[in-house]
Amino acid sequence: MKITNRFDLPAPIVRALTKDDYSRGKADLSVTQIIDSPRVRLLRKQHDDKIEEDVSDMVWSVLGRAAHKVLEDSDDEGYTVEERLFAEVEGWVLSGAIDLQKHGNVLALYDYKVTSAWSVIFGKSSWETQLNCYAYLLWKAKGEKVGALNIIAILRDWNRREAGKDNYPASPIMEIPIQLWSVEEQERYVTERVRLHQEAESNLVLGDELPLCSAEERWEKATTYAVRKKTQKRAVRVFKSMDEAEAFLEEGQVIDVRQGESTRCAQDWCRVSQWCSQYQEALNAGA
Repeated sequence: MKITNRFDLPAPIVRALTKDDYSRGKADLSVTQIIDSPRVRLLRKQHDDKIEEDVSDMVWSVLGRAAHKVLEDSDDEGYTVEERLFAEVEGWVLSGAIDLQKHGNVLALYDYKVTSAWSVIFGKSSWETQLNCYAYLLWKAKGEKVGALNIIAILRDWNRREAGKDNYPASPIMEIPIQLWSVEEQERYVTERVRLHQEAESNLVLGDELPLCSAEERWEKATTYAVRKKTQKRAVRVFKSMDEAEAFLEEGQVIDVRQGESTRCAQDWCRVSQWCSQYQEALNAGA
């Protein structure tokens, strides 16, 4: 990857922001990789020497790593901190680092997330899949069955003035319980994801099309239809279909079409969109 410095930050800052000692060890895939798109992973691998990222865009990931480092510096009795585990799945070695394990009558796993208040309010499905993969990895590697999953969310944009309003988080750090699947469900999910990544690797070698990103992997937002009064900007109601909006429409109101988009692709969160045939076809279709 090519690192740029568009804002001419001092060399020590650049060095600190670009330092990354992460390693998944001797594994074919990590848990964070299997829950994400095989297409994105392999396009990044294929075009790594051409991908550009500005050092200023790395600040949030560095803050995340810094928070992890501080929280890892503990040896409290009854807890296991930052344990990396390995297990073989479908002939590949899968690895994952569990931030915190609390031992007792019920074994509880915790994962640290430096994130936004928005993520806590609306939730992220990737948190559920990631923690259940960790639970499966622990069962597969050590035979230990997990009884509870939790996210420790550190909110980088928390606003004290909003605390307690509606669903806004009351604290800048929160413990969020995550739904625990059965071991059978965990195994089925992990196996399917590993197979999907294996298929993608074969496609890349054979020169075939890579598996398409799902709507969830593209962070797809559906088109919606907002009914509002002509004299106001704020919608009275928002509907999923034009038929529903038209049925609700009254005199003096109009319908605004809020065009959906694949947020990850369209807003430059994906660094490989320029080489992605799926994204380019979507762009041409909308031209």
